[in-house]
Amino acid sequence: MTITTRTVEANGFTFAVDEAGEGDRLALCLHGFPESRFSWRAQMPVLADLGYRVWAPDLRGYGETEPKPQNVDSYRMERLLEDVAALIDAAGAREVMLVAHDWGAAVAWTFAARQVRPLSRLVIMNVPHPAVFAQVLRRSPKQMLRSWYMAFFQIRGLPERMLLANDARAIRRAFAGMAKDKSRFPKAVLDRYALDAQRPGAITGMINWYRAAARHSEFMREPWAKIEIPTLIVWGEADAALGLETLEGTEAYVTDLQIKRLPGVSHWVQQEAPEAVNAILVDWLRA
Repeated sequence: MTITTRTVEANGFTFAVDEAGEGDRLALCLHGFPESRFSWRAQMPVLADLGYRVWAPDLRGYGETEPKPQNVDSYRMERLLEDVAALIDAAGAREVMLVAHDWGAAVAWTFAARQVRPLSRLVIMNVPHPAVFAQVLRRSPKQMLRSWYMAFFQIRGLPERMLLANDARAIRRAFAGMAKDKSRFPKAVLDRYALDAQRPGAITGMINWYRAAARHSEFMREPWAKIEIPTLIVWGEADAALGLETLEGTEAYVTDLQIKRLPGVSHWVQQEAPEAVNAILVDWLRA
């Protein structure tokens, strides 16, 4: 299945979108930090073979999507939800499934709970439900320590300089350092993420997701409506940033929930274990 790249005008942005498949069933894939649409390269052909038109956009502030706002408030959750809604509207699909990882998954959780647009299914990879995460942060010093970088990103200017220094060495190490199977992140893959982070305005836009979350954290404490659509969580157990305790209690917020855990796989689950992740997706979607 061929993956092509197109642009989609939505919510005042020109989104760079990788596309595979055709039809009126949309699988919208939302990436995390410090990734890009490239992170879904192994899942897109599989989802297309299952009959979905698959879109994987560079999200606001990332990659080739323009413009890249530099003000923090442009990255608060409400703005990110607007982007997802606008992309869905632009696709004109009769059925929509969100497939999301890391920060994209935080947006997807919120989008589904608020029912911003009708969804048929929800797939989450290695990010807890925001309400569960907030609860764990309050009671777990260990998780607070794991999340140290979120506080570091609140410093103005310094994170940008450190992440881009030495040809974005820290961006490369975010993948190669955390991955258990480092063969999944050869130089060509690391070069792609380093290039995307070095695009004009990108690194500040990327970090501003964290700054906006800290400045406007009320979305994590809101009353959460229960998600009624079928929901799948795929979780790499060797996640250095998020402990397994952040999964506990998710069933209080989701009616129809399946959790598939992959031992020995890092936070970069769909890139590090694409065969296992794709098999899980196929089984769940065909069930």
